[in-house]
Amino acid sequence: MKRTRVLILGAAGRDFHNFNTVFRNNEQYEVVAFTATQIPNIDGRKYPAELSGALYPKGIPIYPETELAQLIKEHGIDEAVFAYSDVSFNYVMTKAAQVNALGADFKLLGERDTMLKSNVPVIAVVAVRTGSGKSQTSRKVCNVLREKGLRVVAIRHPMPYGDLVKQKVQRYASIEDLKKFECTIEEMEEYEPHITNGTIIYAGVDYEAILREAEKEADVIVWDGGNNDTSFYKPDLTITVADPHRPGHELSYYAGMTNILLADVVVINKVESAMRENVDTVRKNITSVNPRAKIIEGASPVTVEDESLIRGKRVLVVEDGPTLTHGGMSYGAGVIAAQKFGASELVDPRKWAVDSISETFRKYPGTGTLLPAMGYGNKQVKDLEATINKVDCDTVIIGTPIDLRRVVKIKKPSVRVRYELAEITKPGLKEILEGFLAEHKLS
Repeated sequence: MKRTRVLILGAAGRDFHNFNTVFRNNEQYEVVAFTATQIPNIDGRKYPAELSGALYPKGIPIYPETELAQLIKEHGIDEAVFAYSDVSFNYVMTKAAQVNALGADFKLLGERDTMLKSNVPVIAVVAVRTGSGKSQTSRKVCNVLREKGLRVVAIRHPMPYGDLVKQKVQRYASIEDLKKFECTIEEMEEYEPHITNGTIIYAGVDYEAILREAEKEADVIVWDGGNNDTSFYKPDLTITVADPHRPGHELSYYAGMTNILLADVVVINKVESAMRENVDTVRKNITSVNPRAKIIEGASPVTVEDESLIRGKRVLVVEDGPTLTHGGMSYGAGVIAAQKFGASELVDPRKWAVDSISETFRKYPGTGTLLPAMGYGNKQVKDLEATINKVDCDTVIIGTPIDLRRVVKIKKPSVRVRYELAEITKPGLKEILEGFLAEHKLS
């Protein structure tokens, strides 16, 4: 029987999971290659033989997505499977048109084939877009569950940017584990807050193996989603976070709208800094497609260590990288803090940007007057440090989820911004989670 020749379009996350769950041991298909985009330096390597299964003794090559047309033509690709997220519907269908014009089918895999079943209850925290506030929501969920005396394990959406074999199953219980696994800044931003909160967190590449390890020490598993991807596990409760700073995206982004349709609860976050009409638009859009979802309005108020370092100062704002790049935001918590605490000027870092940081600005010209904290590898971290220290400013505002000063040496006054989820409406997450625990006889 002729095997269907498949190309998986990805970004080092959903693509590997789709392969593992649907294609790895499936003799109907031959996965010829992966393509990679969104994340720097993840192409030009292989999905290793150790993770690929018996059908792929040499592993599977990973090419830049820019070679998509050439790969379809040269390898006689039958199906192109789209497997990354946080992109507009227009982007997805443009890609579909390109693939179809080259003679191949375009496929999106559904939840039935890609969600793994857990032996313990799963709460999925997902989002409409990157930067909506999912991380602080998942931390809040973990805190409530731990206060009830439950063993809680978080499992994070993958960010496998290093040695994939070593990253098959990763368990983080201490800050030292971040060094052990040679985490990038992006990984630290997601793992460290859970660790400092007292939550064990897993991540890696093989999410079946990860799940089975996590189940051994969990009463409840919290899926901490990434990008705006859907959960890799079949949830017993789905909490979706929406962003009123980007009204309409809840109905026009992949896979954000899927998360709205699957939601049991939607948290409309950041209402304190958004226009009321935008909050109302998001609420209306949610109820138009999922009227059964409970809606919570929440805030992410910002605080800083020392307001005097901002007031009247010329400031460089360093923000969470992915939120600004493929997340499409032109500001974040750092900019909001600069405005709230009276900075005299936001200093534009572009003319001081070094190497890969300069390339980031070229690739994402819509980035606002701020510096994305890009850190995919040692070289980029060094470029980020050099850029920060070259910028002519009075103060550096650190708007990243971790204390960036632990990773780069900042040679000028700096102040860190903090933000946590604060619910405004009732019932809130605590009441909803109490009902969930009673239903599953965990209270």
